[in-house]
Amino acid sequence: MSTYNRNFIRNFSIIAHIDHGKSTIADRLLQLTGTIPDREMEDQVLDKMDLERERGITIKAHPVTMLYKADDGHAYQINFIDTPGHVDFSYEVSRSLSACEGALLVIDAVQGVQAQTLANVHLAIDRNLEILPVINKIDLPSADIESVKKQIEEVIGIETTHTILCSAKMNVGIKEILESILVLVPPPKEPVDGSLRALIFDSHYDTYRGVMVYVRVVSGEITKKSLVMMMASNKEFEVLEVGIFKPEATAIEKLRPGEVGYVIANIKKTSDVKIGDTLTSSKEPANEPLPGFRVIAPVVFAGIYPVDSTDFEALREALYKLQLNDSALYVEQESSMALGFGFRCGFLGLLHLEIVFERLQRHFNLDVITTAPSVVYKFTLTNGECLSIDNVAHYPDPAQVNFVEEPWVKCHIMAPAEYLGAIMSLGMEKRGTLEKTETIDATRLLLTYCFPLNEIITDFNDKLKSATRGYGSFDYEFDCYEKSDIIKLEVRVNEEPVDAFSCLVHRSKAEMRGRAICKKLVEVIPMQQFKVPVQAAIGGKVIARETIRAITKNVTAKCYGGDITRKRKLWEKQKEGKKKMKEIGKVNIPQSAFMEVLKAD
Repeated sequence: MSTYNRNFIRNFSIIAHIDHGKSTIADRLLQLTGTIPDREMEDQVLDKMDLERERGITIKAHPVTMLYKADDGHAYQINFIDTPGHVDFSYEVSRSLSACEGALLVIDAVQGVQAQTLANVHLAIDRNLEILPVINKIDLPSADIESVKKQIEEVIGIETTHTILCSAKMNVGIKEILESILVLVPPPKEPVDGSLRALIFDSHYDTYRGVMVYVRVVSGEITKKSLVMMMASNKEFEVLEVGIFKPEATAIEKLRPGEVGYVIANIKKTSDVKIGDTLTSSKEPANEPLPGFRVIAPVVFAGIYPVDSTDFEALREALYKLQLNDSALYVEQESSMALGFGFRCGFLGLLHLEIVFERLQRHFNLDVITTAPSVVYKFTLTNGECLSIDNVAHYPDPAQVNFVEEPWVKCHIMAPAEYLGAIMSLGMEKRGTLEKTETIDATRLLLTYCFPLNEIITDFNDKLKSATRGYGSFDYEFDCYEKSDIIKLEVRVNEEPVDAFSCLVHRSKAEMRGRAICKKLVEVIPMQQFKVPVQAAIGGKVIARETIRAITKNVTAKCYGGDITRKRKLWEKQKEGKKKMKEIGKVNIPQSAFMEVLKAD
């Protein structure tokens, strides 16, 4: 490390919509500053996970420290704090941005400003960050730079005088980006006092050394052997090692104000480390923590069950390992009549659920199925008690329910103007209310909607992409809880209720949902020796019914000629047998049926 000087430290992050070239710009900056030698260079070098590379998204943020000798002759320490790009991880993004003084706003020269870019830019503006607009992919033939500049000024409201034009793929404009960061992004503020305050913006679990805590020091110093305390959980630890990322973890003597690095302090569980918490000295603690901390609460819940019940222990082990690196994943054990033993898991959003599901299948080779995702409803009972329920199995007695509240979200949709009709009919189908429509430029609109969360967690993104031929983008943020007419839709197969298919729905959607499930079940449950009724009911009232036909056997095939009474006798005997079988017969529902019903629209 060079000699420490706070004025020559720059902390920045990159804000971009999915696939606007954030990881490629990060690669070029690492190359230019010589942080990674050319022979070790690969595409998306900070995205370690195969899932991140395939989907082109950042799931786990990776900070990195670059040392750079600028044209003015000074050696700068530039800390790049990478952020996940998806709306599900907006709290992590807000914490990472709190650790910076500036942000690069990367916008695709062809696609222009997208919904997600807008959401994260507002997070940066709220934190008074210096924002540098960067227009990427200028080498593409359909790039429209002037139109994108106009969008930045009109939609986001940022001056475009310092806009940098670049093409990360062709390595154009990267040096200009670096020099602009040094000139325009301010150095870290002077500490108010000498007491230790460090913002925890991320953490990950190392098998050999426990939890590595990613910190940005605001005031004071962290050295080896010092005793530190987490202000939210009041837990104390002794620091074993401090260091920076270059991009691999490299130990150094101490972390000083303005620097970004990691702390290893023999922490066994990630649950001890809360993202957004303040790390302080346990001997002389700071008077108050850094602002903005909140406990992350899961938004979407789903059951995860092993296909083969013998994999239950392996699934428990796998979920525990995933939880070590992902403190937002909530897991508790549950059992279901149809699916056996499994786990109820809480996620930040649908993408989070998909990622956990895929990692269980890929990294742990497990065959798992998930139940339909649901949200947390608040039930107020007649005796004044308030229950938070995310599982249909815990539905209280309807006679005791006073009213039910469901979560609503504010949603921003960006799309070309010609798809307005399609989006509005989708909005009506999903019980949304349109709050305002803004024109971004000659061709695009920004719509602000309010939606019930349970309407958009399943297939809203797919339907929006279909309605706008892939040009629409959206992002959402939690708004409030509102009273709603939520009921339990019970599905019965052969008069037996099946928990796995039952769900909590809005009364207006119950009949449609019930019919769809019944129709799907008739297709996927194999024929039995007797007729099987499949019903969807609300309380005692059946609202949809389908019947699975019985397998028929021609018992009179061996009778040729003779009196009709011989045949009648055989038919009666068969009828008696079927009646008896219906009384004692059990319907085995195949595993594939559960997956198919989740897809039922």
